[in-house]
Amino acid sequence: IQISDNWPGYSLDLFTYPQHYYGDLEYVLIPHGIIVDRTERLAKDIVQDIGDNDIVVLCVLKGGYKFCADLVEHIKNLSRNSERFISMKVDFVRLKSYHNDQSMQDMQIMGGDDLSKLTGLFFLLYKDIVGTGRTMKVLLNNIEKYKPKMIKVASLLVKRTSQPDGYRPDYYGFEIPDLFVVGYALDYNEHFRDLNHICVINDHGKTKYRV
Repeated sequence: IQISDNWPGYSLDLFTYPQHYYGDLEYVLIPHGIIVDRTERLAKDIVQDIGDNDIVVLCVLKGGYKFCADLVEHIKNLSRNSERFISMKVDFVRLKSYHNDQSMQDMQIMGGDDLSKLTGLFFLLYKDIVGTGRTMKVLLNNIEKYKPKMIKVASLLVKRTSQPDGYRPDYYGFEIPDLFVVGYALDYNEHFRDLNHICVINDHGKTKYRV
């Protein structure tokens, strides 16, 4: 689903959200219900493509945890009603690539089990948002050294940036303008993860939670 640059979003008055964020947001970009429905459709597409492969799921923390949990649950529900149950092992890795709302040149990769265990396996990587694509390319280069059978990437959001790196995930929910968004586990300095909708943060919110 592509959200245009001139999309005005939804008024905050139309939705409920945590009171401690009143005055910190511009508008709702994607309501929670639409996120849920779109995630269910992505799960269906993934199940169709997996075929007879069991998969290893690697979730990129922290922003990807809600998307990963919901997508994995949808995949499990679909496989329970099919002729063959899909076995999934879930692991987690954390990337540090932002300071406040600015992307950093150097990226840190933390956590995760021994990636050598991925050799010969079908691998599914979950991420919250893909911007320039630089972060994903660095992470994929690290994973590909262990020679998994196949790597597929699912991202909730793809951001249209002024400096794209030509990378697109295999599955993604929404293509959005070049905005700094929060909610549905996407954060600004560890705040707004408890916001169900995906929203655009305003200048007051950035100043309030800046470190």
